[in-house]
Amino acid sequence: MNGSVAVPASAQRLLAYLGLHRRAPRSVVAGTLWPDVTEEHAHGSLRTVLWRLRRMRQPVVRSDGDSLCLADGVSVDVDDFTRAALRLTGSLPAPGEAPPPLVLLESGELLPGWDEEWIHPERERLRQLRLHALESLSVRLTVRGCYALALEAALRCVAIEPLRESAHCAVVAVHLAENNIVEAIRHYEAFRRLLGEELGLEPSARLAGMFPHQVKGRYPEGGLIRSGSLD
Repeated sequence: MNGSVAVPASAQRLLAYLGLHRRAPRSVVAGTLWPDVTEEHAHGSLRTVLWRLRRMRQPVVRSDGDSLCLADGVSVDVDDFTRAALRLTGSLPAPGEAPPPLVLLESGELLPGWDEEWIHPERERLRQLRLHALESLSVRLTVRGCYALALEAALRCVAIEPLRESAHCAVVAVHLAENNIVEAIRHYEAFRRLLGEELGLEPSARLAGMFPHQVKGRYPEGGLIRSGSLD
């Protein structure tokens, strides 16, 4: 579908549901979107929404018997995001491959402010997918030598989930690729303090093992570095 179409507020939930679930029986849609009313009332509300959508300039919902789905030509940004994220996480970059989709740096939470029960599983699925994609994006950008963007992707991942060690590994990897060892150590220590304060844990050997042996050898106990060693 070319261009944008203004959608009545009462129809937005229906389009969001179909955008996430592709196709669903009318009874399931009615019961999910209007769970606190009688079945008859729910079906009546669904018919009203469909009637309003049919009056729009361009069709956005198609009815196939007892099932509802989005009309042909309606694009869903979640689908675009999912394809881009899965492409990033599915393989290592190949020579001559197109640049990574930086739109992943801009994507936010699915339907912010919506609290419907049916949104929560999809919101968490996309959150996890975004975290993995941002880490992969950081790796690919690092390989290309795009260190500023690589660091941006890794730090976005950390901002979404501050206790996610793999995200901190991505940050450290960018710093080390630029030979900014002091920056890498500072970030490691900041994460180490956070992890200790929040969970009483230490970073894994994987994260500490990213540093050159000569750096680790200077701080054999109490973590990678000791308090005040960078002052």
